[in-house]
Amino acid sequence: MRAVARVVCALVVVAGLPAQAADCEATVGKYMIGQALLAANYVAAAEKAGMKPAEINAALKDIAANSPIEEFWITDSSGRAYLTNTGIDFSFSRDPAKQPQASAFWRLIAGTATMVVQPAQKREIDNRVFKYVAVAGVDKPRIVQVGVSAENLACR
Repeated sequence: MRAVARVVCALVVVAGLPAQAADCEATVGKYMIGQALLAANYVAAAEKAGMKPAEINAALKDIAANSPIEEFWITDSSGRAYLTNTGIDFSFSRDPAKQPQASAFWRLIAGTATMVVQPAQKREIDNRVFKYVAVAGVDKPRIVQVGVSAENLACR
């Protein structure tokens, strides 16, 4: 992701536009929407083809190991992330008092949003700074989220 951010920022500078960090983060967010949409379509097709969660998780781990995407969090309709490359047991709550950062994505399950793009911020599980982007499931109510750490968002 850092390489993508540098290229995007370099293109912004060449075009004569201001290359502020917020501009770079917004541009990276647009690319992350595409990644989340691809993940949503992949998961829907994989499950339709009968792939087991362990097989899908193995594919997500391989993608994360060989691409700028660091994390995938894909939920069922109750918010439980049962597909992920992280191995962490996590459920999204709709309650912002319980999960100030993660609860924003509940709108995807509720059907009141089709995508959510967050600025980089501390996450609840470990206080690391991550940028998360998610889309609604293409086959059923769910959150399909991709994440990148702040270390890999640096625009230099």
